[in-house]
Amino acid sequence: MLSPDQWTTIRDLTAWLDATNGRSPQETTLRVLKLTEEVGEVAQAWIGVTGQNPRKGVTHTREDVADELCDVIVTALVALSSVIDDPAGHWNAKLAKIADRPRTPEAVTR
Repeated sequence: MLSPDQWTTIRDLTAWLDATNGRSPQETTLRVLKLTEEVGEVAQAWIGVTGQNPRKGVTHTREDVADELCDVIVTALVALSSVIDDPAGHWNAKLAKIADRPRTPEAVTR
């Protein structure tokens, strides 16, 4: 659950984007697509941690990966606040549903 101060930051970021770029359907689409870019940066950082690219070797740290994951979270929350009126309420309700999901195959009913 995000704190009220964290939601204030998300609202402020969304308002800044709205003031700068507007909130047309195209702008909203771009905010959603921005997630793809951010997830790619997580992948790039993780590849850099593992040294998977032999031409480059180890280029990133776990802290770099953590920073990129935070960027994904912020980008997702800004996109969420751009597509729904009550992002905090929606987030809390969805998180509660996820928390209530069975966590073992035996507990799943069909």
